[in-house]
Amino acid sequence: MKKIIYILTSTLLLFACSDEIELTSPSSLTFQGFWDSEDGAKAAHVGLYSNFRSENFDFWALGELRSDLWGGDTYESAANTSVIESNINATSVPFGDWAGFYTRIHRLNDFITNMPAIAFSNEEDQAHMLGQAYGMRAYFYYTMLRTWGDVPISTEPQTTIDPANISRVRSPASEVMTLVKSDIEASLSAFGSDGSFWNGKKIYWSKAATLALKGDAFLWSGNVMGGGSSDFTTAKSSLEQIGALGIELQGTFADAFADENSEFIFSFDYEEDQSTNFYSSMTGRGTEVHPRFDQLGNAMAGFTINGSNRYGPSEKTLLALDDPLDSRGDATFLKLYFDDNAGAGYATYNAAQYFGAVNQKFIGSVTSGGSRIATNDIPLYRYADVMLMIAEAKNLLGEDPSGEINQIRLRAYGANYDATIHAYTNGTQTGNTEAILDERFKEFATEGKRWWDLRRAGDSYVYDNVSFISSSESHLLLLPISIDMIGRNPLLQQTSGY
Repeated sequence: MKKIIYILTSTLLLFACSDEIELTSPSSLTFQGFWDSEDGAKAAHVGLYSNFRSENFDFWALGELRSDLWGGDTYESAANTSVIESNINATSVPFGDWAGFYTRIHRLNDFITNMPAIAFSNEEDQAHMLGQAYGMRAYFYYTMLRTWGDVPISTEPQTTIDPANISRVRSPASEVMTLVKSDIEASLSAFGSDGSFWNGKKIYWSKAATLALKGDAFLWSGNVMGGGSSDFTTAKSSLEQIGALGIELQGTFADAFADENSEFIFSFDYEEDQSTNFYSSMTGRGTEVHPRFDQLGNAMAGFTINGSNRYGPSEKTLLALDDPLDSRGDATFLKLYFDDNAGAGYATYNAAQYFGAVNQKFIGSVTSGGSRIATNDIPLYRYADVMLMIAEAKNLLGEDPSGEINQIRLRAYGANYDATIHAYTNGTQTGNTEAILDERFKEFATEGKRWWDLRRAGDSYVYDNVSFISSSESHLLLLPISIDMIGRNPLLQQTSGY
């Protein structure tokens, strides 16, 4: 019966896709007796992270694919080209059935509702876990708000199979944002003064993660939804608290991607023989890679690779990262060329000889057996993100954002940094916005940020940067829902413009 409740909840209310439904197991959070003990609650807590990690690719794709970052040459069949090119309509709906997010939200609802009633030997553990759950639920709803605008709200466990109680309308985006902010405050209240990381690891949600999400959400609320200076002030205050929680920039840009480093705030966990990340789809196969040369003129014949090449950086991306003095270019993409330019390589991008690219971030490690596995932890937030969001908040408040921008540039250029050339000087609010977007483009390329960055800056920045969307197609800023979903739940209304 409990499994039936799960399936009907996902199908009738929120329409999670069938492969998501199959993840339900006999240890579902609503399983009879599951909430009778601390051990049961802790087992459920572990399950929440498998639950959360399952959506990592969707989080990444929703935050990046519709931007100007991808759409370049691949040396295998490209993936998700319709999304990259915004070929989207009511009959061609990407991320259908709300991307399966409500299946995950249901389990968080169950946890948030049932866990506080259990007697814990250490109440601080209980509070910390509750803070984690509220933070993750807030992130789900924040992602859906940014993606679809109005979405159904469900915060209670589904314990009946009455369709009348399951079907819901799309709540206005303003109400969804109210829920996001409420969950953020509930998370911070549960954490209290506890800024620790569960088990000492960044692969668990934390107070620092909630503060990063709060800064992010209040910037969106302030700029996209009209909240104005009070929201920008809240965002800035929240973000500025994170540095006191043991979070700091790594010394070099390349170091910022090692597992569990001081820059990570929250990251998705991947382990050998357990789960691998999706970044291997931005690398390639030896068949295509080995005959080529990298930008330094090195032969790729001995390069260990194990993946595919389904996403190619746009030429705009390659040119943005084409400064040989800026370490972020080579640390982000290994550019492949047909020849070695007589041993000299190509210090700057050469379109005529360019073959394709291998994503360097999260490229994995080579095992003792000689194969490459994609087991890097993938950060959702890292401190460079926080610093540039602080710059964003300052700029929106009419303050000088150059200090944060220049800290990021100083690390990027390292020994090559020349303040007379590379330092940014405070300018107009529009000029500062463009400088922050440019810095974020270089810093977070391939990390699932670019689409959200453009949207958060304002609609005009999307139209100016993404060639596939014009101001006459503003409905494309949000995604449609499928006709099938509306047919199964007549309470749902299609996204405006579709």
